[in-house]
Amino acid sequence: MLNRNLLVYLLIALGLWGTNVKPMLGQALVPHVLQLDSDQLEQTGLSLTEDALQLARFQQFDLALARAELATELAPNNQQAWALLGSLYLQVENLEEGIAALKQAQKLDPNNAEVRFVLGRAYFQTSDYKNSIQQLTEGLKFKPGTPGALFDLGNAYYKQGEFQRAIAQYEQAYRQEQNLWPAINNIGLVEYEIGKVDEAIAKWREALSIDSKAVEPLLALAVALYTQGDKEQSLAMGEAALRLDSNYAKIDYLKEHLWGKRLIEDAKVFLATPRIQQTLAQIEDLPNN
Repeated sequence: MLNRNLLVYLLIALGLWGTNVKPMLGQALVPHVLQLDSDQLEQTGLSLTEDALQLARFQQFDLALARAELATELAPNNQQAWALLGSLYLQVENLEEGIAALKQAQKLDPNNAEVRFVLGRAYFQTSDYKNSIQQLTEGLKFKPGTPGALFDLGNAYYKQGEFQRAIAQYEQAYRQEQNLWPAINNIGLVEYEIGKVDEAIAKWREALSIDSKAVEPLLALAVALYTQGDKEQSLAMGEAALRLDSNYAKIDYLKEHLWGKRLIEDAKVFLATPRIQQTLAQIEDLPNN
């Protein structure tokens, strides 16, 4: 069944929208099959896809989503329309619909690496790490050496508990993009989780040498140093990190950023210290907080 927007378009295309055409009373309506111009529909669908993309760039996701949905109805064989629709569904956290749209895009163009990369991220968000790994691995066959995909693959392996594979992917991602500090940071997360605290500390210091204002490695380093007994320096570093982004004081937020159980438990102790609690209270009292 066509949605209302599509029906309006069809009426305009046929010159019937806004007219006063009415059926004659007292006469039976003769069934008639409308002959639509498929090329015109396809072109309109492509135009709507461009509109949706522009709206998405301005973060007007609801408007973009409506146009992308209509675009896939008008141009059902257009891979770009389905890929954009899937990405927009993911943006508004409609993961099930997003995966379905991306799978349709993949069906239309099985060799498209970018679609597989986005689909891999979508599966990751649903905790389906097996399918995430499969899609990312297949995508990398078509477009090897893609830093973001290698990083995402490392995350999927990490969540699967395949720590050495995760480290290997992070290292490869960093070799492809030398300023990709999150890859170094996540190696630290893995190292800490498997008990290699000194190695983790070294990685977080390395990440900070790339970006001195990166909050995550700064806080992780503070937690690790506090656990080792370096109270004064670690508390100062923790305060600096939380003043940059107080979201890192939330345990759920840390879990979303792939902090492992060992680091989470140590972070709870660190965040509960009087000095850090006082800092958080001061941050809460600041305007716009």
